Amino acid sequence: MKKISAWFRIIMLSIIIHSASASDSDPLQDYCVPRPDLSPIFLACKNSSLVTVEDFVFSGIKSAGDSKKTGFSSIPVTAAVFPGLNTLGVSFVRADFEVGGVNVPHYHPRATEVAFVVEGKIYSGFVDSKNRVFAKVLEKGDVMVFPRGLLHFQMNVGNSRASIIGSFNSQNPGLMKIPSAVFGSGIMEGVLEKGFGLNAKELSKLRKKFSS
Repeated sequence: MKKISAWFRIIMLSIIIHSASASDSDPLQDYCVPRPDLSPIFLACKNSSLVTVEDFVFSGIKSAGDSKKTGFSSIPVTAAVFPGLNTLGVSFVRADFEVGGVNVPHYHPRATEVAFVVEGKIYSGFVDSKNRVFAKVLEKGDVMVFPRGLLHFQMNVGNSRASIIGSFNSQNPGLMKIPSAVFGSGIMEGVLEKGFGLNAKELSKLRKKFSS
């Protein structure tokens, strides 16, 4: 009985370690283009005979998004809009910046991001768990990696519009924007006032600005 218990603990520990280290699961087939007529949560694959090249081509990021209002726009590309990505463990995003435009501090809980500068000058960086900042101005053709779960940011510091393409090693990287997560959620006012040294008026202003 003790031997069985010991083996059980070893097996469970192995499962926990594997689960903690794994990203998206490996695909069990070449591809799985989802059937659009079924549930968006529990996706079934199209019959392979019905799959065409169009399932693996996406043209939705040829043009920039509307960045005039806020100075920044992003077009996320996941399996929801590009079916050929389903089960492949990848996704990407196009981001466009007006002069001075900012992609606010944020992080992706389930993915590492690799950002490629298509045009412009972008001040880009991330903060590690020791609060060290790794940042520099990137120019056209430069690439920067943001480790999974670490806070990162970008700002157009050039004299013209800038664009980047970001790729993720997850089909669903997740996105947590710090201003919205902190001031646009339902965190108790007292926590925010004491945690950030704000008075009620200042907090109210920030909540109004970042509430969705």
